Amino acid sequence: MTRSTRLVAAALTASAALLLTACGGSDDDKDNKIAGADTESSASPSTSATPSDTAAGRPKITLPKSFQADFQGWTNSDPKKQAILNDGKQELLAEYSAIIEGNPDSKALTFYTDEAASQSARKWIKGFVDDDLVLIGRATVSKPQVSIADDGSGVLFYCVDESKGSTKNTKTGKVEHTPQNSKARVQYRNRLDKTPQGVWKTRYSETDRGGC
Repeated sequence: MTRSTRLVAAALTASAALLLTACGGSDDDKDNKIAGADTESSASPSTSATPSDTAAGRPKITLPKSFQADFQGWTNSDPKKQAILNDGKQELLAEYSAIIEGNPDSKALTFYTDEAASQSARKWIKGFVDDDLVLIGRATVSKPQVSIADDGSGVLFYCVDESKGSTKNTKTGKVEHTPQNSKARVQYRNRLDKTPQGVWKTRYSETDRGGC
């Protein structure tokens, strides 16, 4: 389940740049944390972090049994930070769902990303669609680090373990497994803004393969 780095053309503020610098994300420094970020976690997968389907018109996102995303430690005692986690989770699920459905113009994806981030994500998803690929297996999403910048925007880092995920060619049936090495662990670095309707939309996202 390969993924190349995607970078939305949006500049980080000075505070966000400091957060990015503070998170080393190398295999030799697994305990590095975002400066000032809250890293509360639980031992079991979180099942309570999904926002109401009807709140702010949020779309319902479901994944097929052929591919599942397991969110671990996806809780925070601060309601505002929990809201960032909730919508950050839904944005990632929207990406996975769009790939599996073969729909780069997914309304759910548009709902959770701003225009620039949507364009970048659509380009990435279209690569799967053009190659007749879908996701199968499982991804484990863990180690969320969330903070609120001085300008009120949210900063969310997390890790995705893709080692149990694969891609399947819908025409040939050929399955390509994710290499079993450090590159299977991807660090996501997102910047989110809150809309008047209360939705935390991703406006900047980059990934660092092998960064967790």
